[in-house]
Amino acid sequence: MNSPYVNEEPAEHRRFARHLKALEAVAEESEAELVAAVLRDEDAAMANSAVLRHLDRRAAGLLAGPRFTAWAQALAEVVAQREFLTLRLREWTLLHTIALGGPWDAESLTGASDWLQRKVTSTEAVTSVEALRVLTTQGRIRRVRHAASVRLRHADRLD
Repeated sequence: MNSPYVNEEPAEHRRFARHLKALEAVAEESEAELVAAVLRDEDAAMANSAVLRHLDRRAAGLLAGPRFTAWAQALAEVVAQREFLTLRLREWTLLHTIALGGPWDAESLTGASDWLQRKVTSTEAVTSVEALRVLTTQGRIRRVRHAASVRLRHADRLD
């Protein structure tokens, strides 16, 4: 039964769902090409949103592994003209560096978004006592400072 009060789902919603499904299933060697195709969608906001979800999902899965750096470099070229996507990928890269104990500086962490600071305090792969100390005193929001101090107390008990 067709009700005059039920509207069909908008085309951009259907495309968004198709983009997400395709991005979830894409083979690694075709990923950059598919991301570029999604970013050419006529609805830039929707395309950015689909790619952002994909970046977040893939980065989380690759975070502590050896393939993260090559993946991030390949995607950085594709999203280079998209400021927010570039920032998110850069922040995932900083999170990866901190998680693996690589070199990072406090200024990069304190100047990062609330999103990244929350990720540092909530990601199990991040065990950097130094990063938690920085966020305990210099986190941008109270929620981050509190979460960092809780994680830091827990880390101190493990020593």
